[in-house]
Amino acid sequence: MQSPAGCRPGPFYNRRVTEHGPSDDARAPEGVPHPRTIRSFVRRAGRTTTGQARAMEELGPSFIVPYRPERLDYAAAFGREAPTVLEIGFGMGEATAHIAALMPQVNFLCCEVHEPGVGALLKRIGEQDLANIRIVAHDAVEVLAHMIAPASLAGVHIFFPDPWHKLRHNKRRLVQPPLVATLADRLAPGGYIHCATDWEPYAQQMLQVLGDEPALRNTASDYAPRPHYRPLTKFENRGLKLGHGVWDLVFTRTAA
Repeated sequence: MQSPAGCRPGPFYNRRVTEHGPSDDARAPEGVPHPRTIRSFVRRAGRTTTGQARAMEELGPSFIVPYRPERLDYAAAFGREAPTVLEIGFGMGEATAHIAALMPQVNFLCCEVHEPGVGALLKRIGEQDLANIRIVAHDAVEVLAHMIAPASLAGVHIFFPDPWHKLRHNKRRLVQPPLVATLADRLAPGGYIHCATDWEPYAQQMLQVLGDEPALRNTASDYAPRPHYRPLTKFENRGLKLGHGVWDLVFTRTAA
């Protein structure tokens, strides 16, 4: 995945990005950002490999959940009752597949619009025989607004979203108060939000925005130790060797 022109990518994960339209203040019902003015992505150029295309054709019908503006029945989608974690933007699916393999007792509902990334995760699903992943190849903001019921998620993962380094672009960052309020609403009591970034100014913003949401509680005094399930990718390892930092934030939903 490629960052938009003028945004220097960080050293680790490929970026998951946000895009605001002319009116950042428009809101849909329930405090959800209006789908025409904020998205959880920007379309990126990319080429789907033969293996990814084959995975899309062979595994897509079983593991891709079509977007529909109605509440998703998790048990029907996954074929079982289990705690469900939403991931917003999984890139090429390396961390997603690792976590799903490590936690087979959990369902992972993963949003990504980048077709090569969807194909790459489907390929990993086939290679690793993973049964607990479903993909919605659609804007996560609309998925949250229409498909995710309140108090239904066990967790949310947002790993290395695009930091939008330039000050004038900061408003395009994904982790903003309206989205965090919606995520908190969709979490069951005790559920968690886990964010990670390699851009310190964005980590500071995340800490403030998450900390300002009254329905959430920080599990640490500020930044959290990296949870055992989040792997170090080759990009992250490379960055750490160069002295770059990574900041994890884990907040939980308070009791209603």
